[in-house]
Amino acid sequence: MKNWVTEAHQDESITALKKLVSIPSINTGNGKTYPPFGQAIADCLAEALSICETLGMKTYSDPEGFYGYADYGQGEELVAVLCHLDVVPEGDVNLWDTPPFGAVIKDEKLIGRGSQDDKGPTIAALYGFKAVVDEGAIFKKRIRFVFGTDEETLWRCMEHYNAKEEQPTMGFVPDSSFPVTYAEKGLLQVKLIGPGSSDITLACGDAFNIVPGRAEFQGKDANLVHEKLTKIGVAQTFDGNLITVNGKAVHASVADQGVNAINQLAKGLVHIHPHPTVNFLAEKVGDETNGLSIFGEIKDEMTGELTFNVASLSINEKKSEIELDLRIPVSFPIEDLVKILKEVIEPYGLEYCEFDRVAGLYVPKEDELVQTLMAIYQSKTNDLTQPLTSGGATYARTMQNMVAFGSRFPTSESLAHQSNEGISLDELFQAMDIYAETIFQLCCE
Repeated sequence: MKNWVTEAHQDESITALKKLVSIPSINTGNGKTYPPFGQAIADCLAEALSICETLGMKTYSDPEGFYGYADYGQGEELVAVLCHLDVVPEGDVNLWDTPPFGAVIKDEKLIGRGSQDDKGPTIAALYGFKAVVDEGAIFKKRIRFVFGTDEETLWRCMEHYNAKEEQPTMGFVPDSSFPVTYAEKGLLQVKLIGPGSSDITLACGDAFNIVPGRAEFQGKDANLVHEKLTKIGVAQTFDGNLITVNGKAVHASVADQGVNAINQLAKGLVHIHPHPTVNFLAEKVGDETNGLSIFGEIKDEMTGELTFNVASLSINEKKSEIELDLRIPVSFPIEDLVKILKEVIEPYGLEYCEFDRVAGLYVPKEDELVQTLMAIYQSKTNDLTQPLTSGGATYARTMQNMVAFGSRFPTSESLAHQSNEGISLDELFQAMDIYAETIFQLCCE
């Protein structure tokens, strides 16, 4: 297979990626007023479509602001590349070595929120496309880059797209790992609502899909809470009034690789300030990231065990609330787990409130699309890693005949949703070349 990517493509891609990363496209909207997810996301969508126009593509922006797309080529069949432009919050800026939206190149990495999830992979696919066009290849099928704006929350962008637009024949999502992800766990995100408290006030955590790396407690009997946390070995800092529990933030799909600061705080807080939400976390979660004490063992051979993340905890005088993110093995019905969870929380006086539910994805490894992408990846890398399953949820599950394909390599450091998120330039360019070959084989041969 040929090497598609030139130095010019590399230079242009870096410039484009810097533009996207510099836009803080965090969801700040309610999905009901225009722009639905905030001005920054609208600006990022406009910039992405502008980049596509410079690459020779015809663009369309949804008048309601939910999505955009860029088309090229001709033919009856449509190959789609599904990308997203929204990002999770930057978290504690003090943990970043460079500004989160500075798009700084350091140590051969481009660092910034969204560089790995999903703006870097998006640019890799776009400039892989550009490399094919620059070679003069004839597109026998149309290609469409679809840009979503609500992936990190409720995927309302894709609901709007699917309701209004043409469905692709096939395609891929550059928002996972190489080689091909052929199965993705189901997703369930819920809120557990409980009573308020006049004794404690808490507001910990960020997005559903982030394992919280920091949790703070300030108030009554802070010194006693600190003493208890110290006794049970919880990492923390204490200035005489404010306790800061230090964990490790990671993506919720790999919660076992992080340290949940909220869970750690609850283990000490329950002894000094017992409360239904705190009691639930201390007694039914603890250090577990698989929901074992709630559900028993939930595991299958294909996609492994359930992943359970306590994403946030808030308590005030009026109410308390826990946010949970569950990644469910594909062979387990989500409704069965909902029933169990409701039964477990009832004695704690907690109310179940569902935020989001997305069915899993399964495409057989023998499928032609999977086999084609695998052959491309293996030929380009000499890596014989077999197709993957994932706890992450990608847009692949929103359409038929779609799989996740890259752009992280098996040796890549996974930095999505973490401080100092960055993408290696060498890996960016390697992914770009793989995507070029993929687009050529899917659209031109």
